[in-house]
This record gives sequence, C-alpha cells and structure tokens, in this order.
Amino acid sequence: MGEQAGTTEREPIRVLVVDDQELFRKGLTMLLGVEAGIDVVGEAGDGVEGSTLAASTAPDVVLLDVRMPKQSGIEACVAIKETVPSAKIIMLTVSDEEADLYEAVKSGASGYLLKDSSIDEVAQAVRLVADGQSLISPSMAVKLIDEFKQMSRPERDQVSGLRLTERELEVLRLVAKGLNNREIARQLFISENTVKNHVRNILEKLQLHSRMEAVMYAVKEKLLDIP
Repeated sequence: MGEQAGTTEREPIRVLVVDDQELFRKGLTMLLGVEAGIDVVGEAGDGVEGSTLAASTAPDVVLLDVRMPKQSGIEACVAIKETVPSAKIIMLTVSDEEADLYEAVKSGASGYLLKDSSIDEVAQAVRLVADGQSLISPSMAVKLIDEFKQMSRPERDQVSGLRLTERELEVLRLVAKGLNNREIARQLFISENTVKNHVRNILEKLQLHSRMEAVMYAVKEKLLDIP
C-alpha cells in the first residue's frame, strides 16, 4: 500500500469519537488508539459536548453517532463543520436506511459507517476520509446526484466548467470516477501534492464544498462518459 513512501513522516490522523453509548464509545476509542497513524484526541457522549471538543481539539476526522440526546447527529454535524470546516465527518449508524444519513451527507458529512463494522473497516474508513474520499453507497450517491440535478442554482450554473483548465478538467473527471489522490497522481504522472492543489482550485472555482459535490457537478455538466 505504499507505506514506505512517506507514511512514517506523516502526522497521525486526529480522531474525535462522539457517541452516547459509553461502552461502544470507549471500545472504539481504545481500539482506534492502538492503530498505526491514528491518534484519538477526544471522546464525547453527546453532540453539544462533541461540538465543543471539536473546537478545542481540531480533529481531522470525527466519528459521529446519528442518534444522540441533546443534539441530533445532523445538528452536531452542522455545528462541527461550522466550527472546524476542515474536519471530515463519518456518521455512525445501525442501519444504512436511515433518512438522517441522507441529510447528514447533504450537511457536509463524508459518509457513514455501520456500527457493526470491524475495527479494520473503521480504521480504513478514517484513513480514506482523511485522504479526502467519501464513504457513500452507490444508492445514496444516485439520490444525491438526482437531487443535485434538480436544484436550480442560477448563480452556480453561470460558473461553467470552461473556467477550469484542461488539467483541472482531467483531475475532476478522475475524481468523479472515484479515484483517490494517489491514483490520480499516478495516472497523470504528477505529485500527490499537485493533485491536492488542483482539487482545491476546482472546488474554489466552481464554488463547491466537497469532492462529493464535485462528482455531482461533473455528472450534471455531462463531463463524464456516462448516460
């Protein structure tokens, strides 16, 4: 997995765990704490405490329960994204059928994990999300894309893909195909850092907030070779 290519010098991924079930939260915190390259910087039992802790610990990734007292997972997701915009949020849920998950992703969450996932799956999800990827099922992606297509955003529609350079369009197409930064760098023979800069520029130019929105934009503007 290319761990020798610099993983050792990389700062640990700072993780905050927010869940009202103490046993689950403590277990997850303990198990993640021994994972290489992951540093659990705090844990909270409700959304309000989680939002406060996020402000003081500035985590890279937040594992956030969908159902909590005091503040719903959606409200906590919005509050955390406002306080620490760079934080990536993974919703924890017992079922991927919950309507709340859809709202959470629309509110800025990077996706979701089922609570019966193995610790390896949780650690892998943390690493993927920290790397800028999304954890969204194909069915949810389709729902989000359909909604995005129906949104009338005249101010955004005027911002055409033509404002992107040829290289940025290339990167956007590969992002929309689900490739991560390392894979895009390899395919285009450029550095991973350059890919990150391109992605940041694409989001800024198109007034988008996440890679998921970039995928939706690419579909809406017919930038991909799909029907």
